[in-house]
Amino acid sequence: MENFPVISLENVNGNERKAILDQIEDACKNWGFFELVNHGIEEELLDRVERVNKEHYRKCMEQRFKEFAASKTLLDWESTFFLRHLPESNISEVADLSDEYRDVMKEFAVTLEILAEQLLDLLCDNLGLEKGYLKNAFSGSRGPSFGTKVANYPPCPNPDLVKGLRAHTDAGGIILLLQDDKVSGLQLLKDGKWVDVPPMRHSIVVNLGDQIEVITNGKYKSVEHRVIAQTNGTRMSIASFYNPGTDAVIYPAPSLLEQKTEEGGGNQQYPKFVFEDYMKLYAALKFQAKEPRFQAMMKASLPAATA
Repeated sequence: MENFPVISLENVNGNERKAILDQIEDACKNWGFFELVNHGIEEELLDRVERVNKEHYRKCMEQRFKEFAASKTLLDWESTFFLRHLPESNISEVADLSDEYRDVMKEFAVTLEILAEQLLDLLCDNLGLEKGYLKNAFSGSRGPSFGTKVANYPPCPNPDLVKGLRAHTDAGGIILLLQDDKVSGLQLLKDGKWVDVPPMRHSIVVNLGDQIEVITNGKYKSVEHRVIAQTNGTRMSIASFYNPGTDAVIYPAPSLLEQKTEEGGGNQQYPKFVFEDYMKLYAALKFQAKEPRFQAMMKASLPAATA
C-alpha cells in the first residue's frame, strides 16, 4: 500500500505551490487524511500545548478516569473534555484549568483557526471555487463553529474488548489534530484495510468531515477512522474541529454540480440541510455508516441549490 501522505506547506505561496496543491488534491480524493509539516505553527507553542495538556491530565483527569473505568463498562476507552472557541469561547468557564492552560490553549486556537482557513482556501483552489467559498459556506449568521476535543487514551488492560474510540466519520468540516508522537493508536479505513496514522513530532494531522463531502458533492469524502486501545502509554489527542455554524445551510457547491453534469456524472447526489439538523441526527448515529445519515437528510432536504 502507498505511504500515508505527509505534506509540507513550506513555500505554499512560492514556486512549489502547484506541487503542494497536487499533493493535497491526491490526499483529499484518495485518503481523506493527510499529515502537515512546516505548517507555520511554532514548535515551541506545540511543546507548550503538549506539556500543559499532559500536566492537566495527570493532575486532574487520570485518577478520575481510573475510578470511572473501575465502576462502569466503557464503550470507548478515553478521557475527554471539550473547549469551544467560536462563535464564543467557553474556556474561562471550564473547571480545573490553570491560568497557564487557558492562555496556552487560547493562543493555540488562534493559530489553528488561521491554519484551518488557509487549508480551506487551498481546497477551494483545487476545487475551482472562489477564495473564501468554504469559510462562507460554514458561516451561518454568527460565523463558523470552532472547538477542541481534548482526549487522553490511557493504558487499557483489555484492548481486545474495547476500542479507544469506535470507528466513525467526523460530522463537521475540517479537523486539525495534534497527536502524541510516542504512543500510536489512530487508524483510518482505506480500501477495506485499517491503516495507521503515523505519530510524528510537531505535525498536524488533517482530516475531512461529512460537510466537506456534501459541499464537494462527493469529490472529497470523509473517511472512517478509529483509535485502538493500547496496553502501554497514554496517548494524547488534541483534535480541533472547524465546523459550520449551527444555522449554516449546507449543500453541494453549484459550480461543482455543473462540472459533474458536464462530465456526464449526473447532478446533485447530496442533500441541502441546516447543519444543526444534521448534528441532531449524527448524535444518535455517530458510530454507524454515514450513508444512511445522508439518505435521511435527503428525504427531509430543503429545496435543491441552484447556480
